[in-house]
Amino acid sequence: MHDIDPAFTALPLRALADAALSKARELGAAHADFRLERIRSQTLRLQDAALETSVDADDLGLSVRVVVDGTWGFAAGIDLTAEGAAKVAEQAVQVAGIARAVNREPIELAPEPVHGERTWVSAYDTDPFTIPTTEKVALLAGWSRGLLADPRVQHVDATLLQVKENKFFADLAGNAITQQRVRLHPVVNAVGIADGAFDTMRTLAPPVGRGWEWLTGGHWDWDGELAALPELLAEKLAAPSVEAGAYDLVVHPSNLWLTIHESIGHATELDRALGYEAAYAGTSFATPDKLGSLQYGSRVMNVTGDRTAEHGLSTIGYDDEGVETQAFEIITGGRFTGYQTDRRIAALTGQDRSNGCAFADAASSMPIQRMANVSLAPAEGGPSTEELIAGVERGIYVLGDKSWSIDMQRYNFQFTGQRFYRIENGRLAGQLKDVAYQATTTDFWNSMEAVGGPETYVLGGAFNCGKGQPGQVAPVSHGCPSALFRGVNILNTQKEGGQ
Repeated sequence: MHDIDPAFTALPLRALADAALSKARELGAAHADFRLERIRSQTLRLQDAALETSVDADDLGLSVRVVVDGTWGFAAGIDLTAEGAAKVAEQAVQVAGIARAVNREPIELAPEPVHGERTWVSAYDTDPFTIPTTEKVALLAGWSRGLLADPRVQHVDATLLQVKENKFFADLAGNAITQQRVRLHPVVNAVGIADGAFDTMRTLAPPVGRGWEWLTGGHWDWDGELAALPELLAEKLAAPSVEAGAYDLVVHPSNLWLTIHESIGHATELDRALGYEAAYAGTSFATPDKLGSLQYGSRVMNVTGDRTAEHGLSTIGYDDEGVETQAFEIITGGRFTGYQTDRRIAALTGQDRSNGCAFADAASSMPIQRMANVSLAPAEGGPSTEELIAGVERGIYVLGDKSWSIDMQRYNFQFTGQRFYRIENGRLAGQLKDVAYQATTTDFWNSMEAVGGPETYVLGGAFNCGKGQPGQVAPVSHGCPSALFRGVNILNTQKEGGQ
């Protein structure tokens, strides 16, 4: 395990927390927690092998959250002195006092054992912030030039997002938790033009909770994937347009992760199901009366929430309420069996403990319930992707995410992808284009006949899941195997668009 960044530990973490928490206690807070966060990020974007954007950001601040007379109070600041921390605590208590007049729902928090002093660091080999920017740009530029040398590629975009997140959490219960995690997301996108039309083909490598080794350490076959892009792009440009209708689908993890995110991950956030996101991101069809009874999907469907998964983007040791993270069931044998919760929502619904899903995207943000790494389990000894394809007479093989649309209850949806292959008599028979699959959440997951074995499992995800008012973004991963779905409705996107 790496050491916590000494530039972070050199900050007066304990002294600031003591000053803030002492002031909150003095002013009558029944609960108070303190966070000090430093979030370093770097964004590199290249257009046709030339550096277009290079942005380095360093966000540092502290915050205090309190419960006074059953009402939340929250405040944040950037003055890293004892006086400044105490002032933020005082402001948080003042906010609670003002809000108390309109609060109709007393705040209670589910209990959590006191963990005391803890340190946690995510699993990575090389901190990307130790690599010179010139070296990163040179790698992306070299990849881009290699693609541009092929006449079938007219333009190349390359992007690398990197984040190093440090958090110190303390509360009146006696916790003092210091954490560090690293994540990065590289994308290379090739653009081709043929017969007056253009299209794109990009790498399928997912964002990960790893370091620089993700690009250079042999964990992903970058050379092989980049070498294949020109041919894949040319074939896509020349591919016939799909004929709309019902097809069997074999969906690769590089596409299925996003369907999981939208139709399961968001749908099983308990705050959403209770209506707390109704003004912004919607509600959920998976309401509490369906828990334990709804047949969400077929019997081969087993889904967990897991904030401990190695290299997951939502993986952390302790959440932003001091809850030790864990794995928990959401769907078991196709049956809806569990929600994602934070301490307030857990207490509100009579649960003994939160499952560790509180997160704030910066010190200036108040923690809200956010998504765990929500993942579909493979089948032990299950089929390979090729074996799944072999079981289809007329169907489509789907890879890579591209666009999506889902209603506010996470029920009716349609998704597209990066590339699609026609399946005829158990064999791939060339690419198709203009494909979108459409279903309701329960119809789609109940049509899942088989999931692949562990060798087909890939952990995908995104840096930018949005939620809340004011809006926050959170990183989250979704693992899944390849899977076979029967009789799914396929749309022709060009015809649907009136073209």
